[in-house]
Formats: sequence, structure tokens, C-alpha cells
Amino acid sequence: MEQFLLYEQRGAVVTLTMNNPDKRNSLSGKVQSQDFVDACERVNNDPGVKVVILTGAGKAFSAGGNIFAMRNRTGLSQGIPAEIRNNYLKGIQRIPKAFYNIEVPTIAAVNGAAIGAGCDLATMCDIRIASEHAKFAESFVKLGIIPGDGGAYFLPRAVGFSKAYEMAFTGDTIDAQEALGCGLVSKVVAADELMTAANELADRIACNPGHALRLTKRLLRESHHARLDTLLEMSAAFQALAHNTPEHEEAVNAMAEMLEAKSKTKGGDKE
Repeated sequence: MEQFLLYEQRGAVVTLTMNNPDKRNSLSGKVQSQDFVDACERVNNDPGVKVVILTGAGKAFSAGGNIFAMRNRTGLSQGIPAEIRNNYLKGIQRIPKAFYNIEVPTIAAVNGAAIGAGCDLATMCDIRIASEHAKFAESFVKLGIIPGDGGAYFLPRAVGFSKAYEMAFTGDTIDAQEALGCGLVSKVVAADELMTAANELADRIACNPGHALRLTKRLLRESHHARLDTLLEMSAAFQALAHNTPEHEEAVNAMAEMLEAKSKTKGGDKE
């Protein structure tokens, strides 16, 4: 079977491409879940990786679950209730756990439809950029089911509770511009400029020290649930580590030299 998730690396930037366009990059199989787990572990084990871009091949980002598998009661929906629960726990729910624990910044380059689990997958990324052709729907209710993949956790954190409730209760589809307006995405670009924009953003992130990126992301993740005093204590510990890195020393020296040069230039102008 052809690998579902393609892993391509350009310097410090990894691009993960969901590669099953004939099925609109659906996410209902164990193969897809395992590919995500393996890719996330590979990223975390490579200190040279600083940014991950996630996108889809073809016209869809991901259309979510496989409707035909649902109808035929195969895949995630196979078996008695206890078995279905286990299918979710050991199947698609491995994706949010793996993606949430990626240590580096992640960017979703949403090239087309991000529906149901596909919408939730986009919200698992730290930053989302959309093609003008992108559309989003938290559409589980339309099928008489619920967000079984972590969407109830990720979507409110992306758009706020009021908009998340609206999307989840109606199942309505929103276009790229509405997604921009509600904060689901941070930018909308022309379809043929999507990957260029995603890579340009990735490069602006990747020019920074890798240890600082990973520690910053960890702090931001902890802020979802930690008390202020706990987060401050963790921040102090992480800062102590960061202050003792060669990258910090090099950056501070370069900045100081630049400021000294500017100061001398201004002094010379006055004379």
C-alpha cells in the first residue's frame, strides 16, 4: 500500500503531504494514524527540524472520515459499541496526541476542503494558512455523530467557544474568507501561492534557534491548562537553559554590535 503521509525535508523545514487524493485524503484508517505517529516521532527525534508544514495532495486538504466505510460499518465504526470505542482510541485519536506533541511549530497549508476530521486536523496545527478555495466544516452533527477525534478540544481554542458552538451545532460549511474573519486561519492566499506563502512563513520561523522554538512552543502548550505561578516557574527554568546556549550568546553579541555601530554613526553625524 502506498504511504499515506509523504515526508519531505528542505533544510530545517519538513512538509507532510496527505497523499490519497482519490479519497480526498480521508482519515478513517489505521494506516493514516500510524503514518502520523511515525512522522511526528521522526520530527521530534531530529534536532535539525524547526518547522513542519502539513498539506493535502489534490483538491482537498482532508474530507475527514470515509463515508463509505461508515455506511458499510467498517473501519472506525466496525463492531459493537465497546469495539468502536477501542477503534477510536487506537486509531484516529492517535493523530491528535501525536500532532499535539510535535515539539516544533506547525503550519497547516489548507489547499481545499477541510471537513469534519479534516477541519479538526487543521486546528491541531499552530498556524493555518488557507487557499482561496479552502472551506471548513465541523460537520459531524450532519451525520448524527460527534467530533470523535479531539475537535471539541481544538476548535474552541482556534475560534473561541461561541463560533465553535455555532460550527459544531449547525455543521455548516464556511469559506476561506469567513475562516479568516473568525480567526480559524491567519491568512488567505491565491491557490497557486499557498505553498510559497507557507514556506516563506516557515523560513521566517526556521531562521530562529531551534531550542528557543521548541521551548517556546512547550510554554504555549502548557498555558492551555497551567496556573500562572506554574507557568512562570517553568518559564524561569526554560530561560535559564536558553541563556546558556551558544545561539543566545551569538545573537546577543550580534545585536549589541549592531546597536553600537548605530550609536557611533549617530554620534559621527552630530560632529
